[in-house]
Amino acid sequence: MKAYLLLALTPLFWAGNVVTARAIHADLDPVALAFLRWLLVLLMILPWALPRIWRSREVIRTHLPILLLLSVLSVASFNTFIYMGLQDTGASNAALLQSAAPVVIVLLNSMLLREPISLRQWAGILVSLTGVAVLVSQANLATLLALEFNRGDIWIGVAVLTWSVYSVALRWRPQALDGFTLFSVSVVVGTLALAPFGIWHLGEGVEINWGLPVLSAIIYMAVGPSILAYLFWNRGVAELGAARAGLFIHLIPVFGVLMSVLFLDESLYLFHGAGILLIFTGIYLATMNRNKTRKNRETAKTT
Repeated sequence: MKAYLLLALTPLFWAGNVVTARAIHADLDPVALAFLRWLLVLLMILPWALPRIWRSREVIRTHLPILLLLSVLSVASFNTFIYMGLQDTGASNAALLQSAAPVVIVLLNSMLLREPISLRQWAGILVSLTGVAVLVSQANLATLLALEFNRGDIWIGVAVLTWSVYSVALRWRPQALDGFTLFSVSVVVGTLALAPFGIWHLGEGVEINWGLPVLSAIIYMAVGPSILAYLFWNRGVAELGAARAGLFIHLIPVFGVLMSVLFLDESLYLFHGAGILLIFTGIYLATMNRNKTRKNRETAKTT
């Protein structure tokens, strides 16, 4: 029961990250926000991270290129693009568009790793991408044909692509590093990569409202979506397995939409429902075959 609670809290934290960033989008530059968030995470985990990084220094040195790539894609880029997108689009749209990531991962696996895609999976990809098109065009065919999309939705799309490439690249992570050490390296490298841009944005004279809402938002983003979500997710996966835990990811758009309506007074329209229905249908079609294949392989190994 505890594992289910932890896995339910994880997407709640991640959805809260989007809603919180949208709530303060007018008070703090998005790049500065990303930098301050990860700088605070780094300061919080440093006492535990440094000894692990030092003990694993040879492994880190050997696998430095892939670790640099993973760090830049995850810590330095993904949330920065999300925060940039939230300057111009609603939190509900951002949460819904992120739900297309599993389908993008299937597509990238085929393009980059030559993994075959079945007819059912192709159908899922097309259905899911149709859902994305419905969201970004607000179900307006003229907007779709004219390619006049909300700039924020485009940044969210870039973030989804970034996270999908990161997810595919994880297969080359050094297996000798435990999860927390990998997380720590990513935070150190990602924060250093963000530092020049974050410091520049903080010093360029843009007015920042350093009130309680902004400070509490940064603290929440560092503690909830970053540290606690990581710990809760790993504990849930350890107890229930990756396949069952993965289902909880689909709660992100649900929580995101609910919190957007409750805390940001955002309105829901018919195109939101149509878009998420198409995306979820596409996810089911695109990932079902892969899950069945994995289960068949596991069964074969035990017989």
